[in-house]
Amino acid sequence: MLIAKPFRKLLAAEIADPVLRAKLVPDYPAGCKRILLSSEYLSTLSQPNVELVTSPIRELTAAGVTTEDGAHYAADVLIYGTGFAATEFLAPMRIVGRNGLALNDAWRDGASAYFGLAVPEFPNFFIIYGPNTNLGHNSIIYMLEAQIAHVMRCVGRMRRCGADMVEIGRDAHARHDAHIQERLAATVWAGCKSWYLDASGRNTTNWPGFTLTYRLLALHAGLEVYRFT
Repeated sequence: MLIAKPFRKLLAAEIADPVLRAKLVPDYPAGCKRILLSSEYLSTLSQPNVELVTSPIRELTAAGVTTEDGAHYAADVLIYGTGFAATEFLAPMRIVGRNGLALNDAWRDGASAYFGLAVPEFPNFFIIYGPNTNLGHNSIIYMLEAQIAHVMRCVGRMRRCGADMVEIGRDAHARHDAHIQERLAATVWAGCKSWYLDASGRNTTNWPGFTLTYRLLALHAGLEVYRFT
């Protein structure tokens, strides 16, 4: 892969060992997985009492770790980083909508929601920090504020028209989801396996645009796509 020249210079300055440098160069585009922001990461790995092992783990033993190449590494403490289950929205809750439809069944082919907030066949149900509203470049609080404001717009419309139920239309939801997935396919996040993707390879987590765009749409987009009854 192509690595930016500033990164190569930094890597060469911090890591003198060419073998270690090669292990630290990712085999996927920069940004495809979450970027680590640290000024001490490289210098730590170059310390004489630190060893970077990239061979997969074969087994854990009473005394440490054995890797697939047969090497054994003694350890007093193991930190088992299991990562994220970011695509398992609202788990382990069971949420049931109209006609007994379970949310897990509605999301069998991948989680999706209108602006990450509303799902067809689930009236009076809004999600905060739902599908495709995660960020890799800004504050999620900014998104949450916009989401809450959008929900309050819907509640205000319900009160004004005397409705006791609100539900996103199926067509509007489908158009929104298709647009999101089309944009995500052209992003760096489609270039590697990461916790952004579900088991089928669908990106159900990230918002593909600017946070300002999301906020403006959440605050000002028409509510005609909802049914108020």
